[in-house]
Amino acid sequence: MRPFRTVFLWQLIATAVFALLAAVFWGQDGAASAVLGGSVNLAAGAAYGWIVSRSRARSAGEALRTMLRAEAVKVLLIVALLWLAMANYRSIVYGVFLGSFGLTVAIFAAAIAVRDDGTQKTPPAKGQ
Repeated sequence: MRPFRTVFLWQLIATAVFALLAAVFWGQDGAASAVLGGSVNLAAGAAYGWIVSRSRARSAGEALRTMLRAEAVKVLLIVALLWLAMANYRSIVYGVFLGSFGLTVAIFAAAIAVRDDGTQKTPPAKGQ
């Protein structure tokens, strides 16, 4: 669970920083749009992590099914939350909203670089 908690924290920090920058340039609506965009992935990532952490897979097949189920829930949540935010927040700043969303997607992809033991994975040096 450490990689999920670490990435969740990174996403939370990135969303907050993005919201502060958006507030400077687009005011309250920009900040709210950034928070909404980042929150979509925070919620979807939390659901994904919760499903995976509850798994007690005893085989590779069970682990794969759990991960596919978690990914399906994540995608459905993303689609539903994106639609919900864009349909209900009339003053949304679309560039900020989608930028914050995209940033948190990229950060979630970085979860693979976080080890459970607390060290970061590093690529091998050239020539190895």
